[in-house]
Amino acid sequence: MSQPAHKIARTILAHVGFWTALCIAGALGVYTDRIGFGRPSPFTTILLEWWVGHVPMMALSSALSLVLARHPALFTDRSTVIRTYAGMVLLFLPVEWYFLSCADVLLRGEVLTLQSGWVELTKMNKMTWFTETAWMTGTFVTMVAIGNQREARARSEAFAKAQAENLNLHLALEQQRMLALRAQLEPHFIFNALNAISALVRAGDKLDALAGIGRLSDLLRYALAATQRERATIEEELGFMRDYLALQRLRYGERLRIRIDGDDEQVRQGECPPLLLQPLIENALRHDLDCHDGPGDIRLSFERTADELLIRVMNPVSEWSSPNPGTGLGLSNTRARLALLDARASLRTGHRDGRFTAEISLPLALQD
Repeated sequence: MSQPAHKIARTILAHVGFWTALCIAGALGVYTDRIGFGRPSPFTTILLEWWVGHVPMMALSSALSLVLARHPALFTDRSTVIRTYAGMVLLFLPVEWYFLSCADVLLRGEVLTLQSGWVELTKMNKMTWFTETAWMTGTFVTMVAIGNQREARARSEAFAKAQAENLNLHLALEQQRMLALRAQLEPHFIFNALNAISALVRAGDKLDALAGIGRLSDLLRYALAATQRERATIEEELGFMRDYLALQRLRYGERLRIRIDGDDEQVRQGECPPLLLQPLIENALRHDLDCHDGPGDIRLSFERTADELLIRVMNPVSEWSSPNPGTGLGLSNTRARLALLDARASLRTGHRDGRFTAEISLPLALQD
């Protein structure tokens, strides 16, 4: 696509302005030197000689700049740079030298012809040839460097933009995954709570069943509010868990026994994902009270170390107990949610001293 005329004009004017400023500085130096040697010359005459002598450089730098604006990656290839420079030596330099010869003829007030221009070229000082070659080489190298710097910056910006887009896409996907996990968790929780109430209905405990429905209403309010935020305090989670246990106690009665340790003020003010404790407690109930007829012995403990908060839920496991495998949805969802929350957060499970232990590790960065 061709560049707009105003951009082309602005580019040319910028280069003409740069070389004009350079000519002014050079002409001032020559003017001062001539005054010092007692051979003063009008400054305008000296400036005109400098300016006309640098017209080829103005044209060259403007042309290279316009080409690079249209083809920014042109000079990133070494062979292209070498071929272009060789072409300039063979084509541009002879034209420039002849132009300077013709300019000298005109500046002396003589009639310019092809012959007079050629004669002036043959008399050109070798130092002038070398100087003009150096000017051309310096201009070309500068424009190549500018072109490569622009291309490198464009690549860097494109890479940064791609990285940002990938990050945003990754975050969006992770958020969608988190929402999907949460949507999975809430029906699962509601299903199990309704099971507890239906057990009371089947047993004919209408009053307890009505109380359970009231408890379930409170639990659903919290669960609904939790869907609107990413974090909850440990204190809020403990309150929700106690309401949940009150509902389950309608089903299990005095068999439901749970001990809580380490929930001091500092721990309660810590933060965690909402609905974090309930799946662990539900898992403990299923693998403890649902597997035998005696009383349960579930333990919930909190421990704050130097860099993490550990939450453990433990329930006894007996080799004589009937297994209750369940679906494993609560633990797998919890593990997935923690992985999305922070790479350092984790859920570890295992058997220790006749107990099944589910241990959550939350980095303190989430708590402070």
